[in-house]
Amino acid sequence: MGPLIVYDIISDNANLFFAFLIGIGFGFVLEINGFSSSRRLAGMFYGYDTTVLKVFFTAAIVGAVGLLFMSLFNWIDLSSIYINPTFLWSTLGGGAIMGAGFILGGYCPGTSVCAASIGKLDALAFVGGIFIGIFIFTEGFPLWEEFYNAKYIGSPVLSEFLGSSRGVLTLLMILVALGMFWIGEWAEKRFARDDYKLNQK
Repeated sequence: MGPLIVYDIISDNANLFFAFLIGIGFGFVLEINGFSSSRRLAGMFYGYDTTVLKVFFTAAIVGAVGLLFMSLFNWIDLSSIYINPTFLWSTLGGGAIMGAGFILGGYCPGTSVCAASIGKLDALAFVGGIFIGIFIFTEGFPLWEEFYNAKYIGSPVLSEFLGSSRGVLTLLMILVALGMFWIGEWAEKRFARDDYKLNQK
């Protein structure tokens, strides 16, 4: 039964090795879906290319359904999966800052590394900005430490927050995803740009 590392089924070193392989696989999936293109990523916000929405909603559904069925067959213990603790105000603040950077620069941290790995100069500049941001955050941490640790709400999961079962929540996620896929298709037709070919990388 998983998680593998929690139950000592694999060693720490094996865990890091598998994480390395999964990371390479994730980067490969990003690249073949065109996520190294800032135009494609920005297209999500302007409506002319919603590939980002489709890929990540698909990943979320596959992950949720997979974990649900693995739990039903006792292949994984969901209660032993680590969930990052939530500090509400810093989560919202960080999300707003990253979202603004995403819109302005056309990359998020993961996609910027993906694009930088194939030599895109705008992505390299973006990665440089990430390191500058990390430096500013760590050196100035005492100034915003109180805000960073404010409104601690533990490690809630959405099903518990809504008072529903995991199965019902997964079904709702699938229905929401189907609705978003439809909206994405509509947006790509409504906001199509003459200088951008749909699904170009």
